[in-house]
Amino acid sequence: MSKYIFSLFAFSLSMFILSAQTPNYQSNDLEVVADLGEYQAIGLSVSADNRLFVSFPRREGAYEYGLVEIIDGKRIPYPNEKWNLNHSGKESFHSIQDLYVDKEGFLWVLDSKPAPSGSIFQEKGKEREGQFKLLKIDLKMDEIVKTYTFEDLDKTKTALNDVRIDTDKDLAYFSDPGLAAIVVLDLKTEKSRVLMADSKVTLSEPDVVLSYEGKEMKSANGSPFRSHINGIALTHDNTYFYFKPINGYALYRIATEYLADENLSDQELLEKVESVGNTVITHGMEADSKHNIYLTSSIDYSIKYIDPKGVLHTLVQDRRLLWPDSLGIGSDGYLYFTCAQINREANWNSGENKVEYPYQVYRVKLP
Repeated sequence: MSKYIFSLFAFSLSMFILSAQTPNYQSNDLEVVADLGEYQAIGLSVSADNRLFVSFPRREGAYEYGLVEIIDGKRIPYPNEKWNLNHSGKESFHSIQDLYVDKEGFLWVLDSKPAPSGSIFQEKGKEREGQFKLLKIDLKMDEIVKTYTFEDLDKTKTALNDVRIDTDKDLAYFSDPGLAAIVVLDLKTEKSRVLMADSKVTLSEPDVVLSYEGKEMKSANGSPFRSHINGIALTHDNTYFYFKPINGYALYRIATEYLADENLSDQELLEKVESVGNTVITHGMEADSKHNIYLTSSIDYSIKYIDPKGVLHTLVQDRRLLWPDSLGIGSDGYLYFTCAQINREANWNSGENKVEYPYQVYRVKLP
């Protein structure tokens, strides 16, 4: 196990003492990049030349485009209108969950609409199987050059959530809260492997219930929100893969050389996993070129980061950070992110929609 030791007393205390109202945190460092109206953004990524891409899941509520490029604060459908306006067929988006620009400048789009039985949002429906594909987009040509469809995954249970691309090994790594597992896709053979399913490092912590504004996050039938392995990060040198559940404070990492080794059993992989320490309630993660790992921290309306020495810092804290979700880093020195406001949705508030419109995209200077 890792030798990292964190001084987290202050952060743990702030997680424990919750106000009955939203704290009036304010930061002059927080900048609004775009207003999204009533359109809920989830995925976000930034290219090396600072092109900003944002995606929107197809759920209940307002929906127009699945994937856009933000230009001068405006949503421009990407890669074209056809993919965004066509609601059926192969050349359309089901429900985009995550975005990632790799080291070679390709944009990867995880189009993931789980069956209701696998969804973390307790969505209703009769669909037995989910719909999944991974798209590789050439940002120079603005064209989709490859599509993966996960024919070897159990689509009644899988719920691919976040994706990272290892350009050195031609592998894609996914968090899958439906299977409570890490999924590895070989980009050459198109074969998938489900790793460490239902293990102590991929399952949520049963005693951790999310609480906001003095109220536990539970649905109308009393079921608490729960997600197994969810947020993930891949270091810039493709050496380490970080991961954790939403319902849990423990952060883990594993060297990617082990994820790439098809000869290792789940038990052998578990022995390679390092505990990085206890952190915060996290929905999304990202790594920068200086080996900092950024974590969204929704319970206290903040973005935090772990530096290479293992110290946890608060980068920005502001009451507008309602369920900060996906992160992206530009070469302009800014961290960009979305706020999904999942905890404000009617399902978790006795049928009352408490979302604060407009949804927005933010940025803050890197440390």
